[in-house]
Amino acid sequence: MEKFIIRGRRRLSGEVTPSGNKNEALPCVAATLLTAEPVVLDNVPRIRDVHVMLEVLERQGAEVEWLDDHRVRVCTANVEGAELDAKLCRRIRASILFAGPMVARLRRVVLPPPGGDVIGRRRVDTHFHAFEALGARVHLEGGYDLRAERLIGTDFFLDEASVTATENALMAAALAKGTTVLRNVACEPHVVGLANMLVAMGARIEGIGTNTVTVHGVDELHGCEHRIGSDYLEIGSLVGLAAVTGSDLVINDVEGQHLRMIRMVFERLGVRTELDGRKLLVPSTQSMTIRPDYHGHVPKIDDAPWPAFPTDLMSIAITVATQCSGTVLFFEKMFEGRMFFVDHLQNMGAQIILCDPHRVVVVGPQTLRGGTVESPDVRAGMALLIAGLCSDGETQIYNIHQIDRGYERVDEKLRALGADIQRVPVEVDD
Repeated sequence: MEKFIIRGRRRLSGEVTPSGNKNEALPCVAATLLTAEPVVLDNVPRIRDVHVMLEVLERQGAEVEWLDDHRVRVCTANVEGAELDAKLCRRIRASILFAGPMVARLRRVVLPPPGGDVIGRRRVDTHFHAFEALGARVHLEGGYDLRAERLIGTDFFLDEASVTATENALMAAALAKGTTVLRNVACEPHVVGLANMLVAMGARIEGIGTNTVTVHGVDELHGCEHRIGSDYLEIGSLVGLAAVTGSDLVINDVEGQHLRMIRMVFERLGVRTELDGRKLLVPSTQSMTIRPDYHGHVPKIDDAPWPAFPTDLMSIAITVATQCSGTVLFFEKMFEGRMFFVDHLQNMGAQIILCDPHRVVVVGPQTLRGGTVESPDVRAGMALLIAGLCSDGETQIYNIHQIDRGYERVDEKLRALGADIQRVPVEVDD
């Protein structure tokens, strides 16, 4: 086990390139099951969740070869058995993404309950309603046993715009017989990335990037090469840490259209960014003043499905708000457990009122002081890391494997920018 030791109040500077999008890489790894031919994925982040997904495939008989640091070749021609490794699957929420491609190509999958962050109830009903609509038989007993001789195209309305349910349905429908119309689907950039990969494999998909997608099923798919897009959630995190440390940062390889709402929310917190082609500039001079609504009302920042502000950046934005002048209400609509990390910020000196599981009020600015905290999930862990960077004194963050699940070598990237952050082993008492 390891921990981070951070000494805050240092200004950073330089250029940084975000890693590939974790939330695109994971379904793309699962999609390699849709063909017996090799698939090459490029710009793959070397993070824990990706390695677990690949290990699950290897346990089933897949061939996995890293061609370089961020380029991996996967061939699932010799995958055998329907039952996935329960211990590995419980380590990662995205293990549920194996269900769609396996039931579509291999006709059966036995999936243990998925793991992942404890940020509230994360229902999986939409996934299995979609599989049943496509003709699969779903048996629940400790896990999920799905079987189908051949999936059949259908017209299906998702009861929530779930990202992973959309991805599972897309992968399953790609090999279904006939045409499938999926309505009320998620259209986040990583969903679009997966759909583009499926098209490169020979899938016939219309309406990519909209909330109604039509999939004309084919008998088989072939191998392809696919590049994972940059992680806009990491980009948002970098904007936040630049703001609270008063740093000049240049963030490379950005897709401006993916950042519209993110930049707008940061502007409401008094954080200005400049887009220059595929570079995002974060100046060191920021107002850091929360912009009230008209007539002086306290502003509200909330999350919702794309293209609204992403839930995965709520923890980051809350931390930034502790360093801004003014008052702001944050309304987390999607997960009833995401806000519970704020007690760490309160202990560090932040003035935050936890109204209920979904809402907090932040009053700033407050000088944070270093302390000992523990990362409860990926995004909260990064938020606490950012808090440590702008705190007086030393901050120790435990349970950092959570941060490693979503951010590649974050300590190395930050040290290159001038941060005082060290990864050290945790001493275990006998």
